[in-house]
Amino acid sequence: MNKFRESAKQILKKAKTPLHYKEITRLALEAGILETEGKTPDATMNAQLVMDIKNKGEASDFIQTAPATYSLNHNKKGTISTAAQIRDEEAEERIQIESGYTGKAGEHVVCSELLFRGFNASIMSVDVGLDIVATYKGKMFGIQVKTSNLSSFNTYVFDVRKASFERHDSGNIYYIFVLHGEEENNYLIIPYLEMEKLVSQKVIHEVGHGKRYRINIKFRDNKVYLGNLQNEMQYFFNNWGIIK
Repeated sequence: MNKFRESAKQILKKAKTPLHYKEITRLALEAGILETEGKTPDATMNAQLVMDIKNKGEASDFIQTAPATYSLNHNKKGTISTAAQIRDEEAEERIQIESGYTGKAGEHVVCSELLFRGFNASIMSVDVGLDIVATYKGKMFGIQVKTSNLSSFNTYVFDVRKASFERHDSGNIYYIFVLHGEEENNYLIIPYLEMEKLVSQKVIHEVGHGKRYRINIKFRDNKVYLGNLQNEMQYFFNNWGIIK
C-alpha cells in the first residue's frame, strides 16, 4: 500500500474539491495520516500522483484538473495491469529504503556523539522500542532516536508509536530528535518524563487514529520550538548534559 496515494485519497475524499499537491501534503501531515522522513514530502506526493495517473490511465484513483492540482477519479474504469502493479511496488520500495537510510543514519550519528562524550553506547540489534543502550558512570540509559530532514514547510516532523512510548515509561529513557541539515546536525534531547508532560499538555498530539504521537519542531529567530511558538525548547537543544 502506497502511503502517499492512500493519504491523498483520504484528504481528497474529505475535501470534496480539487487540491494542489502541496495542500494535499500539508493536510495529510497535519492529520497524521502521512508519515515520512523524506526531505520533500510534497515533491514525493506530486511524483506519486503523476506516476499513478500515467501508469494506470483511466484505472487511476486520481485525475489532474489543473497544473499540480488533483481530484479523485469518480469515473474510474478498467483494471490495473501487472506492469503498473510492479511499478507501484518498486516506487513504494524506494520510499521505504529512503526512510530506512535516514533512520539508520540518525542512530549511528547519535551513537557516535555518545561515544565521543564518554558513554559506552551500542545500537540495538533487534528493535524493541529502543534504538541505543548506553552506560555512563555506572548508570544505564535507553535512547530512542528519531531523525527528520527539514520539510518544505520549514518544520521537522517526527512520529513516535504510542505503544512503544507507553512501553518504556522510565526516568532513564531519553528521546533524541536528530534535526538533519545540509551542513550540520542538531539534536533535541528530551527525557521521557518531559515527553510525558508534553503529551499530557497536548503539545504533542495523537495522530493516525490514536496509534502515534506527532512531534513538530521548528526554528524561529534562532530559537527552537516544539508544537507551537509558546513552547520554547532551547534548554533541550544540543544539551547532552541532560542525559545523567
